[in-house]
Amino acid sequence: MVLELHVWGPGFSLPSIDPQCLATIAYFSLLVPKDSWTLVASSDPTISPTQELPALKNGSTWVSRFRNIVDYLRQYSNGEWDLDRDLSALEKADNVAFSSFVEARAQALVDLSLYVTSQNYYNTTSPAYGAILQWPNQWILPPQLHAAAKARTESLGLSSLDLEAVQEQQKRDHSADVAAGRIPQNFIRRPRETVSSMLGKAPQQHQFRLEALTRELFEPLEDFLGDKTHMLSAKAPSSLDCLAIGYLSLALIPELPHTWLRDLMLRKAPRLSKYIERRRRELYGVVNVSDAFTNNGRSSLPWRAPERARLATIGSTLLNTLADSTPILKDIRMNNRLREAAKSSDSGLSEVESRTLSAYAGAQGRDTLISIATVVGGFAALVGYMVHVGVFSAPEGDGEEEQQGEEEEGVTALPESVDVSDFLGNVRVQS
Repeated sequence: MVLELHVWGPGFSLPSIDPQCLATIAYFSLLVPKDSWTLVASSDPTISPTQELPALKNGSTWVSRFRNIVDYLRQYSNGEWDLDRDLSALEKADNVAFSSFVEARAQALVDLSLYVTSQNYYNTTSPAYGAILQWPNQWILPPQLHAAAKARTESLGLSSLDLEAVQEQQKRDHSADVAAGRIPQNFIRRPRETVSSMLGKAPQQHQFRLEALTRELFEPLEDFLGDKTHMLSAKAPSSLDCLAIGYLSLALIPELPHTWLRDLMLRKAPRLSKYIERRRRELYGVVNVSDAFTNNGRSSLPWRAPERARLATIGSTLLNTLADSTPILKDIRMNNRLREAAKSSDSGLSEVESRTLSAYAGAQGRDTLISIATVVGGFAALVGYMVHVGVFSAPEGDGEEEQQGEEEEGVTALPESVDVSDFLGNVRVQS
């Protein structure tokens, strides 16, 4: 049976726009025979039960995330498809340590470069997603990924890269100054800002922080690589090489309006940069977006065109997006996802972490139900009170009260219908 590797589609002259997907593609290219797998640029995480890409499909079995896919390939092939099988005990320890190091540190820098840096996101990253996504995901997923990247890097204190946030803060400060009477409204015309100008005016500690983050990643990897042909040994590549190629390709290769990450990588880790450039050409070749969708056979990768979205899938996507935008439904769905992730065998969590996450999801679910009950109870009490005081009761006897009022004022109420002969008879009697 041919394995199907579903990934985020190509971008930046790379076979995927996502580092975990790039690492998985590199692993398959190094180890799995080309006729044993296909590469599908589905770019839709909902196809996987875990709602994540990369995702490997083998019949009815789905496995997601790079590390889980590596473990599955080892078990599926009885140890034959395992890049780390010949590593020594010390090399295996280094492999685990540096793999975790690369995933944690490089992800933050890729987020800052491709998503948080406003010029890069709006001019390059967002259009790249638009080229690989089908409707309506091309309008839904990029803002979600953008917001997630900003949330992941918020603690780094590098908001100066995000022009949107900086300019919003400037507008708030400007409005506050106008309201306080410190400056006349529209007195100063502010020029259009760029990331370069913002970085130049940003607090100096922001620039130091950016230098420190890149130095903490690139210099240890540069020293660890040394003069070796691979990250761990000169004999053969390992899963660490795949992760380094996947993450650092997105730091080095994309042509962006603001190339601060590439410039720092070339300056701080020249040997590592040459290694990444050489290996990504060997493993990925030259990639065009059309290769993933036309089956033209020009690529060295075994692309298979993704299926077009069905009407039911589009409807489900729209409903899920609407549900995730509704406050109470959003909380309920998030708790369900946490609970499913805690129980999933592909989550990569230990037994203690799984129990802790499950308990947290349960507590959050109870809090959500209590909130719903409180709102419903408060609304019911309000309606009951309004009924009690007569807000919703219709006034009774309006005609009788009106007639009594007219009689009290000396006005005789006219009957609803009058017979002509009776009226003339009454007139004769009175005359």
